Amino acid sequence: MPSQVILLQDVDKVGLRGEVVSVARGFARNYLLPRGLAETATPARVKELERREAQRARHEARSVDQAREIAGVLEKTELRFDVKAGPTGALFGSVTPTDIADRLWADKKIRVDRRKIELGEPIKRIGRYQVPIDVFQDVRVEVKTLVVPEGGELPPEEQLEAAAAAEAEAVEAEAAAAEQARAEAEAQVAEVVAQDEEVEEEPADEAEPEAAEEAEPEAADEAEEEPAE
Repeated sequence: MPSQVILLQDVDKVGLRGEVVSVARGFARNYLLPRGLAETATPARVKELERREAQRARHEARSVDQAREIAGVLEKTELRFDVKAGPTGALFGSVTPTDIADRLWADKKIRVDRRKIELGEPIKRIGRYQVPIDVFQDVRVEVKTLVVPEGGELPPEEQLEAAAAAEAEAVEAEAAAAEQARAEAEAQVAEVVAQDEEVEEEPADEAEPEAAEEAEPEAADEAEEEPAE
């Protein structure tokens, strides 16, 4: 039976922060709840979330004219996220639609539905991005978004592309090595199984003729020692 939880953070392929979602009980008990990614969806908490969502919705565009006005502001907006990243540019975390919606509200006091921020998947590398947002029906805008390594600045685009390509090659090489190791292990197992099958099929009475041959000389010796009458 599924369990209803309220997400406290965006969780890839599960939902966005603040959403009430149904998940397997084991997934909630063993992963979401102990990691602080979700809380149990009690009736009181669900009602509180619905009230907050209603308040937020009042700040969103409610007409095409309002949406176009907001889109005009967003076109000139540049969001910046200073994040922790590794030497290849991979983030220790990600930038999600909720992060972008929160930043737009904090910086510009513009409320957009995070479900209309079409990232496809969370941003997981430093770089320069154009994030599409559906402000209203038939009103779409792309917001320039910079994801910058903490304490530094973005390198030129050529370096970003080279770093991304190098990381992709490293991931592919690691996957290929793992596949080769798996194939070699399977081959070794198959070889051992084949050897065991050969041993089981070997005739068990091969030693009997030798025993018979050894017994014949003994019988001949006994006949030679028998005295003649």
